[in-house]
Amino acid sequence: MATKPGLLTDWPWKPLGSFKHMILAPWAMHSLYSLAKAKNELELDYFNVLILPFLLSRALHNQIWISFSRHRTAKGDNRIVHRPIEFQQVDRETNWDDQILLNGFLFYFFNSILPATSSLPAWRTDGVIITALLHTGPIEYLYYWMHRALHHHYLYSRYHSHHHSSIVTEPISSVIHPFAEHIAYYLLFSIPLLGTLFIGTASLASVFGYITYIDFMNNMGHCNFEFVPKCLFSIFPPLKYFMYTPSFHSLHHTQFRTNYSLFMPLYDYIYGTMDRSSDALYESSLERPQESPDVVHLTHLTTPESIFHLRLGFASFASRPHESKWSTWPLSWLLTFVYGGGTFLVEANILGKLKLQTWTVPRYSIQYGLKGQRRRINTLIEEAILEADARGSKVISLGLLNQLNRSGEVFIERYPKLKTKVIDGSSLAVAIVLNSIPRGTTEILFRGALSKLAFAIVSALSQRGIQVATFYETEMLKLSATTEGEVAVSKSYTQRVWIVGDGLSRDEQLKAPKGTTLFIPFSHFPPKKERDDASYCHTPSMIAPPSLQNLHSCENWLPRRVLSAARVAGILHALEGWDVHECGDSVFDVDKIWEAAIKHGFRPTTICK
Repeated sequence: MATKPGLLTDWPWKPLGSFKHMILAPWAMHSLYSLAKAKNELELDYFNVLILPFLLSRALHNQIWISFSRHRTAKGDNRIVHRPIEFQQVDRETNWDDQILLNGFLFYFFNSILPATSSLPAWRTDGVIITALLHTGPIEYLYYWMHRALHHHYLYSRYHSHHHSSIVTEPISSVIHPFAEHIAYYLLFSIPLLGTLFIGTASLASVFGYITYIDFMNNMGHCNFEFVPKCLFSIFPPLKYFMYTPSFHSLHHTQFRTNYSLFMPLYDYIYGTMDRSSDALYESSLERPQESPDVVHLTHLTTPESIFHLRLGFASFASRPHESKWSTWPLSWLLTFVYGGGTFLVEANILGKLKLQTWTVPRYSIQYGLKGQRRRINTLIEEAILEADARGSKVISLGLLNQLNRSGEVFIERYPKLKTKVIDGSSLAVAIVLNSIPRGTTEILFRGALSKLAFAIVSALSQRGIQVATFYETEMLKLSATTEGEVAVSKSYTQRVWIVGDGLSRDEQLKAPKGTTLFIPFSHFPPKKERDDASYCHTPSMIAPPSLQNLHSCENWLPRRVLSAARVAGILHALEGWDVHECGDSVFDVDKIWEAAIKHGFRPTTICK
């Protein structure tokens, strides 16, 4: 929001929320009806029919830029501005599709009142040339002065400051403006469109092509990584007056009073508003190498739609905890296969001097249980560990189900000279579970699939004098054999604290006493909440300190700025310089890693009701 919001700041359909897209439904249905009603090609209104596909193509075009830009900026090579993006910016930019809705509304409206639009040819060379000339001349000139006017304190505080709230820009930052400002832009950009229409030279190519050009240049100028090759300006030196670069426009967002031009820096040169550091920033950005991480967190996809919740997917989805309320599994699986199946970078963060990265194995949770997939998944995990070692990473933490092959121990045995430490986060997960138990608790009920983590938790509980009970005798026997204390079989299920893992059923949850039961999961995945009268903790995780920067996506189902135990454990091992692996059957010192977490600003999560 602008510092002093002016008139027509909010979009008129803002009260509709996620139903705002329905405003185009009547127009779109009428368009489909006209298409079905047409008896021959002469009766077809191609412009009307193409409006909806064109709007969808604009959304896809923008999304491709978003995903590509986020991947490139995470890698670090050619990045322009080295500042973090936070959740506030993501929230402010979630309405980037509003301008597409406005575009659709205007197209349908003018199509209904201007008969000439219904008979536009596919191509007219003179119309394309006139459109290009009108943009190069009056549009760029008028925009330059309108942009300078928007930086006058009166208009800036009421409108344009909303756009400049994003100092580190992403492609969709280009269209984040108040409604009134968009109206001004559409009036300006309508000059070539209506001009060619009134003189009879407009075509489908000139109309749709002009808006696509604006989208492309807007996205390019706000992508925060430089990729325009120097050879273009060497071959044709005057090009620098007629095409800007991402680094050119980024200076406008950091300096504010320079580089006002739309896409052509010509008028900045003419009127002396060209930033003197433009060329230097352009060259230094092109030469900036890819960053090597100190800590790598290796995760994977969960449900089929989780690919859209990655930071590289839909920005607004990634900024919220992942909930499986809808499924697009055909497209999700297709995207996995299209990528080629290799591990890829999805996120980069900074904590002090530590550079952190998250890599994703493009496999879903269900694939980890398939025998035919396990060998390939293990190969991907092994390749990731070796790549992290080759790039000089101090630690690689194995998240979710990536702890195959004895929690990574097989890779340590296979590569004894491995310098990167492999961490599964078991010790911190145990510490989080222990510190989630209310003080004064003397007994708990333990239920869940038995694993390294399960045995470690029960052993730690026994050492603290807490009585452990289970549902089944088989669980009791296995747990008793690996702990110092005695594990009992519960008959009454009166325990108020339940420590649960995978395998907890609905019927088992319903046996818990009413009112005050606390479910503390130690599993990778949260249990399904079957009780409204009980409290559920998050899966083992901690709140990140404020010093952890560039964190603007949620880790699976966890809330904002909450990291899984494995991810936090990897960071702590790097911060403390612990020269040990935590994999196989070994569990690091539980008290020591908890103290380190608190010392470095990580905090326990609150109970998730």
